Amino acid sequence: MATQSPFSMLQSFLQDFKFPFTLPAWVVDESQRRVVLLINHVLMQEPQATARLARQRGRAIMVQWKSLNFKVVLTPAGLLDLAPHDAVADLVLTLTDVSPAALVQGLLQSGKPEVHIQGDVQLAAEVNWITDHVRWDAEGDLARIVGDVPAHLVVENCRKLAQGLQHFVAQRRNSSTPTAPTESSP
Repeated sequence: MATQSPFSMLQSFLQDFKFPFTLPAWVVDESQRRVVLLINHVLMQEPQATARLARQRGRAIMVQWKSLNFKVVLTPAGLLDLAPHDAVADLVLTLTDVSPAALVQGLLQSGKPEVHIQGDVQLAAEVNWITDHVRWDAEGDLARIVGDVPAHLVVENCRKLAQGLQHFVAQRRNSSTPTAPTESSP
């Protein structure tokens, strides 16, 4: 007897979920500024990444998902800054997964969401190189605040949690595919 997973209801809810209100412009702006600060922090730890982006200075990149847009411009230092609202994007990256659950599932399994790319090919190649080669050393940053051992424990537990989620997603995917019935021995 096939039973329906309780998570299928949650997934359909998340896929159809719409905010009952729109966020104030200042909340969106401040959130985007914080994301830019985090990305710049990570980029500054990789000189080759900033050198690659510095060659593309003045170019604008827009990332969009559903009705959310995030537009940045590349600075001469190889970092990011929020682009003016009227700036024309040289590269548009559109996340194709419409469901937040599918988006998170894709990130947990492959590390990169599915993206539709439109615009400058060279800029897209630089962004792709950065997503393949630049990683945030969260443990190193956390160690500066709380020390090496607590930082290692926190990051290790986060890794175990991520592995558990990956295992859960893989099991869920395998259990949703029909399999041939097997005979059981008495």
